[in-house]
Amino acid sequence: MNLLYTFALHLYAFMTEMSSFFMRKARLTRLGQWRTNGILREKIDRNARYVWFHAASLGEFEQGRPLMEYLRTHYPQYKILLTFFSPSGYEVRKNYDGADVICYLPFDTPYKVKKFLNLARPEIAVFIKYEFWLNYLSELKRRNIPTYLISAVFRREQLFFRSYGKWYLRALFCFDRLFVQDKASAQLLTAHGVTRVKVCGDTRFDRVLAVQRQARPLPVIEHFAGGRPVLVAGSTWPQDEDMLLACFQRLPGLKLIIAPHEIHRKHLMDIESKLRRPSIRLSETDDQSVVDKDCLIIDSFGLLSSAYRYGQIAYVGGGFGKGIHNTLEAAVYGIPVLFGPNYRKFREAKELIAGGGGFSVTDEIGLAKRINEWLIHPERCRKAGRAAGNYVMRNTGVTEKIMHEIPLIIRNS
Repeated sequence: MNLLYTFALHLYAFMTEMSSFFMRKARLTRLGQWRTNGILREKIDRNARYVWFHAASLGEFEQGRPLMEYLRTHYPQYKILLTFFSPSGYEVRKNYDGADVICYLPFDTPYKVKKFLNLARPEIAVFIKYEFWLNYLSELKRRNIPTYLISAVFRREQLFFRSYGKWYLRALFCFDRLFVQDKASAQLLTAHGVTRVKVCGDTRFDRVLAVQRQARPLPVIEHFAGGRPVLVAGSTWPQDEDMLLACFQRLPGLKLIIAPHEIHRKHLMDIESKLRRPSIRLSETDDQSVVDKDCLIIDSFGLLSSAYRYGQIAYVGGGFGKGIHNTLEAAVYGIPVLFGPNYRKFREAKELIAGGGGFSVTDEIGLAKRINEWLIHPERCRKAGRAAGNYVMRNTGVTEKIMHEIPLIIRNS
């Protein structure tokens, strides 16, 4: 089965190379992996000690970031090697100053695995949530390099737990400890003989709290709000926007800040064409130009997490597509969080709903009814907001729980 797995990886690598001639993502992956060995030869300090963090993409990076920053603060004698598999992670965070070396992770073939580990020489390896590369994990175990998995979630439908996936279950036995988000994951693992498991929660709670504490003031948005009720809609897609904008037209007492997931010109023009109330793009504003506007369109990246602080209500997009985006990023500000119906794979969304801080909506009428209730009874809005904020605070501290286990290796290494 190992031979079949490795053959499939070689085939995947070949397909990526062929598709790189006409697909940008594949091209970035191929070129990025080609440069990895050169980056390691140039930047790895042969006299230093490295902890290797691997993130599949940007979301996993954000989950691993609290641990990297904790390591930086408490164990400065260690350097950090950060790898990505996806261009959507590497291309955004290739200049992240919290890591000493950043590169793509080569494909999981035996030769490339050994080459990578020979050049990187990590003392500890930390995989974030996903990506169970069998050859990497087996080689790390063979070399006695302590290896951890953090913020993981496991479900019965995953390959490990299928009758035909027992060979892949071996990957999980390569970890020295698996830090999982919930009891269900721990029970599933122990039922299949994986016992080095600890329930610690999700490091994203620590991350959103850190972001909230570092949020920068945005005077233009503060002027726009002007003391009126504001709905901040983040990471929205067209289906979200159709519902939101139709609802917005019916609620004259409400102001709207919308930060679409895609900010290319055509999409922004499409949003503006659906609006029947005065609007302006953030890139075109000054303190005075926003005062008489009802809708502010954020047409740049990196501001959403700070913009939520100016809202009394949040809407998080993606719930009419593959799944909702980051609800915690809004909930940390102590405001109620609305989202579409596709949320059931997201533990935090279900728990926000159960605690009275999150609400799923399926159409314009339901959305307008919920928001109008809060406009008429603001104390109900504040109560829901407190529930959301308290939920986040109750679940912070995950980073220290995990690092309480890992430093035992660091101190004795």
